[in-house]
Amino acid sequence: MEKRLVLGFVALFLVVEGREVSYDGRSLIIHGQRKLFFSASIHYPRSTPQMWASLIAKAKKGGIDVIQTYVFWNLHEPVKGQYDFSGRADIVRFIKEIQAQGLYASLRIGPFIEAEWNYGGLPFWLHDIPGIVYRCDNEPFKNFTTKIVNMMKSEGLYASQGGPIILSQIENEYQLVEDAFHEKGPPYVKWAAQMAVELQTGVPWMMCKQYDAPDPLINTCNGMKCGESFPGPNSPKKPWLWTENWTSQYQAYGKDPITRSPQDIAFQAALFIARNGTFVNYYMVFTIDICTVTYLHYHGGTNFGRTASAFTSTSYYDDAPLDEYGLIRQPKWGHLKQLNGAIKSCSSPLLFGAQSTLSLGPKQMGYIYRRNSRECAAFLVNRDDTKIVVVRFRNSSYELSPNSVSILPDCKNINVKSNTRSIRTSKKFNELGMWQEFRDIIPRYMETSTRSKILLEHMNTTKDKSDYLWYTFSYQHESSNSKAVLKVQSAGHVLHAFVNGVLIGWARGSHERPNFRLEKTIPLNNGSNNISLLSVTVGLRDSGAYLESRAAGLRRVKIHDIQKSTDLTYYRWGYQVGLIGEKLQIYMDQSTSKVEWTNLSSSPNPLTWYKTRFDAPADNLSLGLNLGSMGKGEVWVNGQSIGRYWASFRTPQGAPYQTWYHVPGSFLKPKDNLLVILEEQNGSPLGVSLDIISTVSKN
Repeated sequence: MEKRLVLGFVALFLVVEGREVSYDGRSLIIHGQRKLFFSASIHYPRSTPQMWASLIAKAKKGGIDVIQTYVFWNLHEPVKGQYDFSGRADIVRFIKEIQAQGLYASLRIGPFIEAEWNYGGLPFWLHDIPGIVYRCDNEPFKNFTTKIVNMMKSEGLYASQGGPIILSQIENEYQLVEDAFHEKGPPYVKWAAQMAVELQTGVPWMMCKQYDAPDPLINTCNGMKCGESFPGPNSPKKPWLWTENWTSQYQAYGKDPITRSPQDIAFQAALFIARNGTFVNYYMVFTIDICTVTYLHYHGGTNFGRTASAFTSTSYYDDAPLDEYGLIRQPKWGHLKQLNGAIKSCSSPLLFGAQSTLSLGPKQMGYIYRRNSRECAAFLVNRDDTKIVVVRFRNSSYELSPNSVSILPDCKNINVKSNTRSIRTSKKFNELGMWQEFRDIIPRYMETSTRSKILLEHMNTTKDKSDYLWYTFSYQHESSNSKAVLKVQSAGHVLHAFVNGVLIGWARGSHERPNFRLEKTIPLNNGSNNISLLSVTVGLRDSGAYLESRAAGLRRVKIHDIQKSTDLTYYRWGYQVGLIGEKLQIYMDQSTSKVEWTNLSSSPNPLTWYKTRFDAPADNLSLGLNLGSMGKGEVWVNGQSIGRYWASFRTPQGAPYQTWYHVPGSFLKPKDNLLVILEEQNGSPLGVSLDIISTVSKN
């Protein structure tokens, strides 16, 4: 029996300067018109300004209406009160490019964003504010949010001013950690909502994964199964919005990839639309076959420099419709384009029709939207994940695949050509004479200026100015036996241990287990020994409650020799933040002469800087640096960091998590480009190559 549900629509209207932006229980309303939106996540600092126009144009051509981005606080205010909106941080230029191409923008201010971005987007200077709890009502959060809103207003970028921004977000997935804040959680949600609304942007605000988002904020869904799990907005006056549609997890060191079947993702995405959804943001991409859909991040990009969060790779969602290099990947991009068009062809009944539901079997359901006798759209859902089911709908038979949704009347096979990535070597750096090296200096206790009788916490000591913190001490060994055992407990992430200037071992954590232990038999001289322990962070954690109290670095150190066991946790320690090459910025052209470079050694050495020069390929091509022969470190081209690399960290299948590292064309000069690599382990630069990345159509 058909059950008919006629939805009432009571719109919330926000008016600024006479321009109307609103929503109701069916959709967002732009200038008086209900809209069905397909949105794509493109994060401006994960590409370059020179790429933005092309990325946005390709998204538009693929049927995208809205570009969604986070706002990256620690990028814009790295030092308290000192702002940067230049280069990849030029958010105004990015939003104006969206507007220039006739698209809308969704601005996720946060200011906490997570996003697999270092420290969840929070600037580390917050850590030094006495008594601060990050995700509670505090002035820095309010000040930065106000700064961004006022900047957008001054440029006329809100839709209420005739600009492209139709949505703003405050906070990010707070409900996941709210219980940890006990009685302080709910008041903070209300404070954040009120603070946002009082800024009077003239466009709706939203909170993702926050079911109790206070009116007038819209609660939205993030996740893999919003079509099934989302209970809907917390008011019938609010539309159904899916802010992040996931297919898998980002690539992280030590973490097995999470995959989903296309059928499962298809079922969830189409079901969300069927259940009243009118806004889906592709935080991840999709394919379609007989009207089934799957999703993935639209453009992931690159975590340049030290911007990736803990144990996250430099390449971010490369397997997307627009890959890390900005190339169209088929069949994903084509599937998106055709599916967007198919659903939009049903937009009139979806936005204005009455919804009814129809039971088609024990696990089969029809969702019907009828505006009048001529305009009707239907979604036929099969919740059985084991078998094909034939159902009768309006005197016709339809075969529904397991766990699938079919769209009528415009459901049709979509046939899109596929392509594959092609990699062609442009330049090999395989000759000894191409390289010079500089071995960074391993500090000794007597040479350090920072001293303590305890083990200092890593992050609070470096202030996130460097990944590297040296812990040094002088150990007196009075024995003819030259062997002892060094035992170290670390809260993460990597440790290199040197005894009298010689590397004796290293250890690491992983994304799931950042803490680790190093236990190593070490050689000792009879008398004084210099022991230098290099603690390394690989990005800071981006999620969880009480980030301000998280710890990294050494927690306990012991030496067991033949005569005694010595706990060195409370001892005379010397510290050095960063490496000498970092401090002198020898990756910059004007600073390379600050150290003495020598010819490349025949055998690699740990903690070594390598430099060479090269000419760029003649054509404007997408380029990747093959670092498969290296171990772990960071790489710069003409002084700009293209990110951390960690080729020695292998997947369970034995391959590097990432081999090629994006070199944007805007980083290059036609001639005499400077390439500098910092290698922590024993990787060899002789296997490095500059490769041309392209796509080739399949037959």
